[in-house]
Amino acid sequence: MNLKFLRDNPEQARRILELRKCAFDLDGLLELDERRRSLSTERDELRHRQKQMSAQVAKAKQEGQDAAGLMDQAKELSAKVKELDAKVSEVEQAQEERARMLPNIVHESVNEEDVVVSEWGQKPEFGFKPLAHWDLGEALDILDFKASAQLAGSRFTVFKGAGALLRRAMLAYFLDLHTKEHGYTEVGLPVLANRESMEGAGQLPHMEGENYAMRDDPLYLIPTSETPLANLHRGQTLEASDLPKKYVAYTLCFRREAGSYGKDVRGMIRVHQFDKVELFRYVEPDKSYDALEEMLKEAEAAVKGLGIPYRVKRLAAWDIAYQSAKTYDIDAWAAGVGRWLEISSVSNCEDYQMRRNRTRLRLAGGKTGYPHALNGSGLALQRTFVALIENNQQEDGSVLIPEVLRPYMNGLERIS
Repeated sequence: MNLKFLRDNPEQARRILELRKCAFDLDGLLELDERRRSLSTERDELRHRQKQMSAQVAKAKQEGQDAAGLMDQAKELSAKVKELDAKVSEVEQAQEERARMLPNIVHESVNEEDVVVSEWGQKPEFGFKPLAHWDLGEALDILDFKASAQLAGSRFTVFKGAGALLRRAMLAYFLDLHTKEHGYTEVGLPVLANRESMEGAGQLPHMEGENYAMRDDPLYLIPTSETPLANLHRGQTLEASDLPKKYVAYTLCFRREAGSYGKDVRGMIRVHQFDKVELFRYVEPDKSYDALEEMLKEAEAAVKGLGIPYRVKRLAAWDIAYQSAKTYDIDAWAAGVGRWLEISSVSNCEDYQMRRNRTRLRLAGGKTGYPHALNGSGLALQRTFVALIENNQQEDGSVLIPEVLRPYMNGLERIS
């Protein structure tokens, strides 16, 4: 939330913080803002007097008068201006540090509850008890959780043989779908980001404990490729005529899952390292909510292509990321674990990230503002992999491969 919005709509801001269940000292921030503005006004008035005094000194010298007294007054004013400059900078820094802990506004359609807005597909029925992916994957020798635990600890996965091929096939399918059919430009990105990128995307400072930080360098492992994509045009001014900009990227993603001790430790539902294909758009502000619905359909198309039953939820204000104003989740049905698993989040962050990373937009008539930024998983691989193999398992222990993936798997129709 920008400071002008807070000043003009303090009660609305309090309501948003309440909806988000976000504890934040809004009064303290507004007091800092009032102090900054008061000090700035005082400093500007003194600067004006300083300019007037300098003009008087110059005039006195020009007329051959004694200007010593005027010069002393000018020096005194200069010292006061420098002192006030330092105070303004100090207050601005404190204000900026606090403001960076603020979440985004929320769209008017977002309220206190998650709402299922649609469902697609039929949950599979079996004449046998379906296996969970940890048993099914090990029986087929395509997943090795013992090896991953030995290599890195819990919440990691080793894909083997046909499992590794299936992983690669799914990623290629996602990328081809979004580049060839949905018009995205593929980019290859680093999986390390500096602090400015993390803060610009809205992942820091409030999620410091959830991210992996490098020991010897000021870098972080990215929690999602949204991080570098949101900073791709940092500090630039984009032209409205060049929008929308549509990017898709595959990266490894890393999350400490520090707040999920003891949850979903078995298998690969909640892991520290995962694969994700990310969609990202820079758009004009008045087109961002139409773009959100388009991106949701694009992510849904990837799930439909795999034949996985899913539901779409509009998330509650307390359930969306700090940087988001509105988010849809796509949950896939996984028959072995008997659960809905989130495989995609599609969000409109409006201008939150763009203000933080100073990406501006030149509008008609030469005015400048900020573009809106949207992101969406298209898709996250690990949980999609879980749903795919659990739903497609057969009584003989094999797993059928969806038709759209077979060209990427050398024509393989099933994993036995």
